[in-house]
Amino acid sequence: MKTSLKALASSLGLSKTTVSRALNGYDDVSEATRTRVIEAAQALGYHADATARKLATGRANAIAIVYPFAAGDLGDPRFCEVVAGITEGLGDLDLIIVSARENAELDTYRRLVDNRVVDGFIVARTLVDDPRIAFLLECDFPFVAYGRTNSVQPHFWFDFDNEAGAHAATKRLIDFGHRRIGLIGAPLSLNFASQRREGFLRALREARIKAVARNVRQGAFDRDTGYQAALALLDSANPPTAILVDNNLAGIGALCALRERRRKPGKDISLIVYDGVPADCAIPYTVTAISQPTGRDSGLALAALVIAAIERRAPPEHRLAVPHIEAGNTDGPPRD
Repeated sequence: MKTSLKALASSLGLSKTTVSRALNGYDDVSEATRTRVIEAAQALGYHADATARKLATGRANAIAIVYPFAAGDLGDPRFCEVVAGITEGLGDLDLIIVSARENAELDTYRRLVDNRVVDGFIVARTLVDDPRIAFLLECDFPFVAYGRTNSVQPHFWFDFDNEAGAHAATKRLIDFGHRRIGLIGAPLSLNFASQRREGFLRALREARIKAVARNVRQGAFDRDTGYQAALALLDSANPPTAILVDNNLAGIGALCALRERRRKPGKDISLIVYDGVPADCAIPYTVTAISQPTGRDSGLALAALVIAAIERRAPPEHRLAVPHIEAGNTDGPPRD
């Protein structure tokens, strides 16, 4: 049988107010009393009513990620790893993943903020000009951006040095001797795609290699886009000898296209994929990757930052992770 707050308070000889404030961590309750209350609550099996606790503290004890899910998103192992890290890092706070209608994310943010359903947000897949960031800044609601934007107003964010990663991968291919290098990228409205494209182009400029427009393909953030873009590159009149793919979902599709055209990665053509390709999709290859901190580590960092945002720590914290090349067997010198 569930123990009530009244029964818990009576057993301790304390008022309900004192017990409630002790359980909710208020600093006007002594540490000795707080310990006594917590131990009694555990012994009696008392669990606070979530609605009552929300009314008392003004906290929902929950963080949200609003996501306009596409068909392939739940098949993204990287996203699942990040979610696991966030969940671990949040501890007693709940993580709520909210599925939003396509092109209606901002309406979902407004409802969640107006109804105080959550205490903060993790804003994923940031855009170059991101209306979600502008909205949360305007209403002064806690959040951490999973990626940078063009916003100059201070806020919490976690990101990778996307330009540096793409630059390093392109330079690696150039150093192997490649001069015809293709890029398959996500939409340029996504900030990471814009940064990775710039890293690719900068490496070409530094090597005095002219970028060929038909060898640079931008499209949806999914496997089919990678597959179709790679086929187009392979079937062109003067195909690239190497391909850089700026995301792991498109990378899986690109590898499928190479197999279909019977092009052996690392021998007939070089392939590097940002975030790599899962081992079960790549067999018998180990795809050369631009690697970043593990999904778990990224999730832990995001959790720490969103908690800091809720606690109103100032100034807002930023974390920029540096990627590195993880060599596999899908790249090397060109055959021609």
